[in-house]
Amino acid sequence: MDGGVNKLDEFVGPQARKQNPEHRVAVRCGDIKIGEGTFTVMAGPCAIESVDQAVETAKVVEEAGAKIFRASLFKPRTSPYSFQGIGPEGLPILQAVRTETKLLLETEVLSLKHLELLHDHVDMLRVGARGMRNYELLKEVGQTQKPLILKRGMSATLKDFLLAAEYVLVNGNEKVILCERGIRTFETYTRNTLDILAVPALKELTHLPIIVDPSHSAGRRSLVGPASKAGLAAGADGLLVEVHPNPDGALSDGDQALDLSAFLTLMDELRSLAAVMGKVV
Repeated sequence: MDGGVNKLDEFVGPQARKQNPEHRVAVRCGDIKIGEGTFTVMAGPCAIESVDQAVETAKVVEEAGAKIFRASLFKPRTSPYSFQGIGPEGLPILQAVRTETKLLLETEVLSLKHLELLHDHVDMLRVGARGMRNYELLKEVGQTQKPLILKRGMSATLKDFLLAAEYVLVNGNEKVILCERGIRTFETYTRNTLDILAVPALKELTHLPIIVDPSHSAGRRSLVGPASKAGLAAGADGLLVEVHPNPDGALSDGDQALDLSAFLTLMDELRSLAAVMGKVV
């Protein structure tokens, strides 16, 4: 306490905090839960490119033991000349993944139009770092009952991040998963700086599950494994990892994507570490 003001009130609204900071919840997506002692890995390519690429990756993701497939059809890119995603043409590809695997599907929505288009085709939505401040979109996502991964903006404080989550919560959707994906600092060797202390800090501030995106924080596939294990050790409830059958030929963010073999190895390493942490992958 400081002058009668609860420090938690400076960071987060009543929806994200609930009754007390010790209260925890798990977000359910189908028969999978994120939180409550589990460590849920979600994996797939940065962007869906073709049926073959998506199905090949999905089968290995499933073989490795992950349950949720990253399946983005739209990509927010800094340059208008970069690959923007396959768009609505990718909807049949999502169906092909459903047919060939038992994976749940997760995808990014950039606008209200995307939300309307994708809502009935996926199991989980994602609002990325650039969309964290798109409050009108967050309000609309709050009207759905789809689980949502909300990524921290690249220059967002924890207060900014939690108040963005509040837009979804106060509009009726309590299935919010926070994602630490690295913040922008003066360092240039990594794409972003993984704020690993955000994981335990958010655990103090909110009841919501927290996952880590090691791919966007690292920007280099050689660092994705260490960042993943750091997230697990820090208490995260899961990961969002980029995996591609041919990273060097990827149309988007190939430098930070694991190949299929490396992903299988990472999952084995995570299981070993999770056993020490008292969690189950």
